[in-house]
Amino acid sequence: MTIETMTPTDARAAIAAGARLVDIRDADEHARERIAGAANLPLARIGDLPRDGRPVVFHCRSGMRTRANAAQLAAAGGAPAFILDGGIDAWRSAGLGTIADRSQPLEIMRQVQITAGSLVLAGVVLGVFVAPGFFGLSAFVGAGLVFSGTTGSCGMASLLRRMPWNRRAAA
Repeated sequence: MTIETMTPTDARAAIAAGARLVDIRDADEHARERIAGAANLPLARIGDLPRDGRPVVFHCRSGMRTRANAAQLAAAGGAPAFILDGGIDAWRSAGLGTIADRSQPLEIMRQVQITAGSLVLAGVVLGVFVAPGFFGLSAFVGAGLVFSGTTGSCGMASLLRRMPWNRRAAA
């Protein structure tokens, strides 16, 4: 089964005609901003998609995750499947509405990027101005990122998920 892309306008028409809209992003991303009526079904659970014969339009933030996983998405619904070209970013750019809840915490991976970048920067600055031993902080964070990339397991993301500001994120 192949999967084609749809413009936001065509996707809106397909949804109005009965197609299912499925957001494949993680729950924290969906809680922060979503398209009204979109079901949140992260990639890890895409096999749970009901096989009721309804066409399915999949979306992510920019369209990159959906394109990268097109074969898996095409097989998931057992019905005609489409990708929202450009994801929720293109939907918003086309002037179509989204539901944004800025009280929700930033997505976990953005928090990881901010934290890791801050720790590396702090390690370099402290290493230059205080003591060379602080360069070890940058090395430790770098090694953690390499480990995360090779194993798919991110200790920093696990730690950040336990922080008080992330406990209230919608599941």
